[in-house]
Amino acid sequence: MSELRAVSLSDKYLLDTGQVYLTGIQALVRLPMIQSRRDRADGLNTAGYVSGYRGSPLGGLDQQLVAAKSHLEAHDVVFQPAVNEDLAATAIGGTQQSGLSGDGRYDGVFAMWYGKGPGVDRSGDALRHGNLAGSSRYGGVLVLMGDDHACESSTTAHQSEYAMVDAMIPIVNPAGVQDIVDYGLWGWALSRFSGCWVGVKSVHDTVEASASVSIEPNRLKLAMPDDFLMPEGALNIRRPVPFLDQERRLHEEKLAAVAAFARANPLDRRVLGQRGARVGIVTTGKSYLDVRRALMELGIDQKECERLGLSLYKVGMPWPLEVTGLKAFAAGLEELIVVEEKRGLIEDQVKAILYGSPAAPTVVGKRNEKGEALFPSTGRLEATQIAQAIGQRLLGRGSDTALSQRVARLDELLMTQDIEPAVMTRTPYFCAGCPHNSSTVVPEGSRALSGIGCHFMAQWMDRNTAGFTQMGGEGASWLGESRFSTTEHVFQNIGDGTYFHSGLLAIRACVAGDVTMTFKILYNDAVAMTGGQPMDGPLDPASISRQVRAEGVGRIVVVTDQPDKYPVSTEWASGVTVHHRRELIAVQESLREEKGVTALIYDQTCAAEKRRRRRRGTMEDPARRLFINERVCEGCGDCSAKSNCVGVVPKVTPLGRKREIDQSACNKDYSCLDGFCPSFVSVEGGSLRSGSTSAVPPGLLGRPMVEPDRPVIDGNYSIVLTGVGGTGVVTVGAILGMAAHMARMGCSVLDMAGLAQKGGAVTSYIILAESPEGINATHVADGGAHLMVGCDVVTSAAAGTLRKLRHGTATVLNTHEMMTGDFVAQPDIAFPMDELVQTLQDRCGAENVYRVAATDIARVVFGDSIAANLFLLGYAYQLGRLPIPASAIESAIELNGRAARMNCDAFRLGRQVAVRPELGDELRHSQEMSESMADLDTTDLNSVIEYRRAFLIDYQDAPYADRYMDLVNKVRDKDRALSGERSALTMGVAQAYFKLLARKDEYEVARLHTDPLFHEKVAATFEGNYRLRFHLAPPFLAKKDATTGLPMKREFGAWILVLFKWLAAARGLRDSVFDPFRFFSERRFDREMINEYEQLVDQLIEVVGDHNYADAVELSRLPLQVRGYGHVKQRSAKAIEARHADLMTRVHAPGVKARAVG
Repeated sequence: MSELRAVSLSDKYLLDTGQVYLTGIQALVRLPMIQSRRDRADGLNTAGYVSGYRGSPLGGLDQQLVAAKSHLEAHDVVFQPAVNEDLAATAIGGTQQSGLSGDGRYDGVFAMWYGKGPGVDRSGDALRHGNLAGSSRYGGVLVLMGDDHACESSTTAHQSEYAMVDAMIPIVNPAGVQDIVDYGLWGWALSRFSGCWVGVKSVHDTVEASASVSIEPNRLKLAMPDDFLMPEGALNIRRPVPFLDQERRLHEEKLAAVAAFARANPLDRRVLGQRGARVGIVTTGKSYLDVRRALMELGIDQKECERLGLSLYKVGMPWPLEVTGLKAFAAGLEELIVVEEKRGLIEDQVKAILYGSPAAPTVVGKRNEKGEALFPSTGRLEATQIAQAIGQRLLGRGSDTALSQRVARLDELLMTQDIEPAVMTRTPYFCAGCPHNSSTVVPEGSRALSGIGCHFMAQWMDRNTAGFTQMGGEGASWLGESRFSTTEHVFQNIGDGTYFHSGLLAIRACVAGDVTMTFKILYNDAVAMTGGQPMDGPLDPASISRQVRAEGVGRIVVVTDQPDKYPVSTEWASGVTVHHRRELIAVQESLREEKGVTALIYDQTCAAEKRRRRRRGTMEDPARRLFINERVCEGCGDCSAKSNCVGVVPKVTPLGRKREIDQSACNKDYSCLDGFCPSFVSVEGGSLRSGSTSAVPPGLLGRPMVEPDRPVIDGNYSIVLTGVGGTGVVTVGAILGMAAHMARMGCSVLDMAGLAQKGGAVTSYIILAESPEGINATHVADGGAHLMVGCDVVTSAAAGTLRKLRHGTATVLNTHEMMTGDFVAQPDIAFPMDELVQTLQDRCGAENVYRVAATDIARVVFGDSIAANLFLLGYAYQLGRLPIPASAIESAIELNGRAARMNCDAFRLGRQVAVRPELGDELRHSQEMSESMADLDTTDLNSVIEYRRAFLIDYQDAPYADRYMDLVNKVRDKDRALSGERSALTMGVAQAYFKLLARKDEYEVARLHTDPLFHEKVAATFEGNYRLRFHLAPPFLAKKDATTGLPMKREFGAWILVLFKWLAAARGLRDSVFDPFRFFSERRFDREMINEYEQLVDQLIEVVGDHNYADAVELSRLPLQVRGYGHVKQRSAKAIEARHADLMTRVHAPGVKARAVG
């Protein structure tokens, strides 16, 4: 193995020669620094200017620019975040005017504009004006078009080239990170020479990919054209220029200069094959990568190209297409295939250029010679589709056994790509503690309109929210709809980022249009959708109130999680009232009765941003966490219903599924406390226990290990990495990429994220080669994965992931059951682990799927579930499935810096467990409490009954348990008397009757809160000097909510444990004449349910038979759905009434057709 490359994180901006590892976004940040250095070397005193507005796939550019501020300033490069895209484009135009008035401080200013595809659309006027006016001699303008071809995190699939063509802006289309550097410098030189602005196509597959690239200072050598006569005064910006003269210069002179520069400095080139080929392929940008991948799948390299008579032409500037190079490439070809994703831009130019040429080849692209579809213009164009089309066309020219076999394999692969949707899918959701969990709720009978931002996701939640507009149009749609609707009022959600961008204009329009609606301005103090950037200017709730009042908005209210945080001196607009978020529904009910436009400003900081600020120490981190006593919990889901929070997760216990707080995900919003449940306990002071590496045998993590035989890379080695947004999985890809760079290998990392940072699915494609030159693709081909590291089983079994796998793909799978957002609204949803694993085994082969409880082990050993990711990586490495040396991986972990010790230990522990799987089981169970799921078989009837009998003795006494056993045994005797040795009815009664008998009254809640097992679990989760506080609604003390009339919980200190102990000791008074609680309605209801159930079971014993057995079982289990406390319990009892009546009718009806149990 060659010596590891010495690497520093600052290399990406400071290293002047050699190879650097960086993302496409970081390449864009480095680009103006390189231009500055080149200018200084040429004796020019230039400056740089970057401005635009964020949006995928350029969503993280501004963050990286801010992080590189000191490096940029050292090169006189100014980064100015813009209010919106068209104002940024106007400012960019201003940089080219620097010096026109004789007051310039520099020889010129090279500038870069960036924006998402919709931002290109809205900036068309500014871009057109800028290009007509032109660029300065030592300035130049790049226009970065952030296009989302596959609509991964957008409301439209975008292709911006035609907007550039309309404005007559030349376009370059990089095919990777190296091209971004090279084409960017080329583009600025073209802009200076021609006076044109230059568009740079920026798609997810290039700008969000990572690679090792060359930054040799003399890599790009440019020449001035010697076949172009520059007009007098050159073609750069000048004053004054009559409007029509601007048009003439652009059409007749500037574009001619573009053509001349492209001839002198050709970007377009033949990359495979040679002159004399019969078939040519022309492609560009991301499609070039797909074509290279397609040829790889067909086994076509340089030698095979020569044998088949095939040649490949890579276009760097797709518009205007350079004529000379294309004609030279097309000479002698019989057929020319143009491969482009989305609408064709090159194809028509190729046909126009070659039209009338002697022996011009047949040109096909979007359609073939017969007019039939060849390459679709919609969605994503996959490498496998391209390979199939190219292979079939080559075979159409003559038989070829080797090629025919490869095409047949692809045909077979494509036939297997029609994959059924997985039994569970991971949909993006609000983060744990997200303000929108509360803010997007609307009163019953009202509806809301959506908009751009995280709150867009409310549309697939229980929020009665639908419809959206382009960014900044929020509310304006109601101007048109309201005139023709019977609905008198709507709520319009609008984020603070959108409001600042352009949304205030829509509010103005709605006021002018005299409509009735409420704008819910969701102020979360960050542009959360694209990563938590700060606002691009001064904005706070008070200034918003004054602005909207100035626009004519009527009543204005503020709702917040902290009403007391505002100083008395806060300058609100007149009449503004401030309310706690608990009053949100009542406030909205009041607002919807108001005529005209009203505003509700919801003020709560983004949960993810809170986490970042707390980690950096710039925001107070409350010394308070919530903990659920699982034995008090009823599993009713009211906490999830109230909070809509994914931080409340299922907890499997011997008595069914309850709830727990995912402490790794919790952002301390505390809204789950609003659930009417006494199981929640506040833990104040102390801290989360950091795990216990003492559970690991001493010295194990530092012990040298036998190195596995690493796989040999034959061409490329493809890895699929799956996970969930926000759980650190992207970091694993970054570590692997850096490790490969350190090992002097070639590597491409592409994160398929979309909305994944919001709890959605993340899939990373990692492609390795022996050297950087061996990387010609960013996507893993369909059926091309050698290894999958499945940090999330749901994402791993998704249809899109399965397409990348094949029989033989090694799959290292985390068996942690991470619920999807659907669990919030469906508290009884089952996690289909067996089905998901079976899906992967069917795809990859059971012998190739390695299951490991990585999250459980990580929590026990490290106290942090994020360590599971590196644990899995270590596991995969020791299986001999990773070609990168362990020393490089550990060096990359240390270089990354964050939690380096934990991640290195996790990597090493994963290696150890791969060798000794039993070690994983030992670690998992090393900290289990005395009550453990491992000790109880919940499918064994005897175990289920005995566990509950013992529980009831502790609950009350032995006679109480005997009462339970008497009824259960009667049912068991009946089951045995029926045919087939049945037991389902006994199981149903054993569970449901127990639940009724073990009702959680005041005595039981007190007993469970004083149970030593509960306090053991708290101590296993927290350490340090902490104290407990309890949240209860005691029947004698609970106050009623003024709006709902329902009882409200109060907070009690640890002193109440003394009372709990007294109550627990007095549980023998339960239901006696001395029981002070026996007359309360909820207790009477409990007793009635027990009596009615005992009568029901007696009836079932009399009438049950083979014909109605399944109905009887379901009827016996209905009480299991009556969960919760107080009004929540009453509501759940009401919900089963109709089903109860239906089942009673079926059970007692003669001749009912039998159905299967379950």
